[in-house]
Amino acid sequence: MTDPLGQSQVLPYLVGLAQQGYRITLLSTEKRERFAQHEKTIRAIIEPAGIRWEHIFFTRKPPVLAKFYDRYQLRQKALALHQELGFDMTHCRSYVSAEVGLLLKRKYGVKFLFDMRGFWVDERVEGGMWNLQNPIYRRAYRTYKRKETEFIAAADGIISLTENGKGEMQTWPAYPGTPITVIPCSADFSVFPLLTPQDRQTARRQLGYDEKALVVSYLGSIGAWYLLDEMLAQFAVIKQHYPGAKMLFVTQEPPEMVLEAARKVPGLDLTDFLVRPATRKEVPGLVAASDLNLFFIKQSYSKKASSPTKLGEILAMGLPVICNDGVGDVADIIRQTDGGTVVSRLEPTGYEAAARTIPELLQKDGHHLRQKAQEYYDLQTAIGRYVGEYKRLLQ
Repeated sequence: MTDPLGQSQVLPYLVGLAQQGYRITLLSTEKRERFAQHEKTIRAIIEPAGIRWEHIFFTRKPPVLAKFYDRYQLRQKALALHQELGFDMTHCRSYVSAEVGLLLKRKYGVKFLFDMRGFWVDERVEGGMWNLQNPIYRRAYRTYKRKETEFIAAADGIISLTENGKGEMQTWPAYPGTPITVIPCSADFSVFPLLTPQDRQTARRQLGYDEKALVVSYLGSIGAWYLLDEMLAQFAVIKQHYPGAKMLFVTQEPPEMVLEAARKVPGLDLTDFLVRPATRKEVPGLVAASDLNLFFIKQSYSKKASSPTKLGEILAMGLPVICNDGVGDVADIIRQTDGGTVVSRLEPTGYEAAARTIPELLQKDGHHLRQKAQEYYDLQTAIGRYVGEYKRLLQ
């Protein structure tokens, strides 16, 4: 819960559910350093809602085996809590917690809601975290693919982030016809307000940008899934059309990660880039400096089930995007919201075609983008879908 994702994609839902009258016990696995930094912040969010928070700490070493030890700790903690409280249902976010939910269902008949989030096992392999040439990772892959089948077969309800992922699951031999509810990663529209011309002027003044320069932003982490080299290649093509263009990275990653990659791209200068960290609440004040947002995500099988949180947040602020297809429902969302440009081929012809759409993107009505995005990404809509599933399971 002390990670940014916990605060954006778990706690708002749970607080909303608690306000509907559900008594919630939250069991999470935390990083010691983040827990020390942010415990008070989390308690300030959950305690007024009446949510009880229990936790264990992550074990880091040895790789993979540490994950099994964390599973053991979660299981023992959950069993003890059930003996004390007598749960009616477990709402399990992703695979490791789903093992606990399945145990409580088999042992005590507790309803089991599998909030799948994404195809986690395949993500570990395709993202390069599990090398199947390594026998430990190969065994972990086989173990969790078997467990994935068990979760799908035994769940009383399933949550998918995307229609694409739902459709894929329905083709799996283990799928027994259990209701699948699609709830994308929502955006808190109160945290990400519509950006105004005054916001843009203020942000540009603070960052030292010329008022007339084209500014392209990127929001979020940079790693295996986010295609930094391809994004820089796209920006290089944009600079051919807009020589004074700048790119702003709002990320917790070290600036050198961006600058080192930029040095390798012809036509780019290090003065073209600013890299700034930001808390969740600080993000809009920085992103306000930009005219549009750019992100490319690695296309793969597991990404059928992926819902990029950043897309909802960007559209909530009224910014158009340039992004790629082949990731969850992203291309459909862009079409439904008229929210930007989708690049099908990450190569020079695709980059050139995207750059040529920028005049059109700059004419987008931010209020309209936000309104269309709210129909899909609104937090209250997501909470309502969870309430519907809770009612069905707990009737």
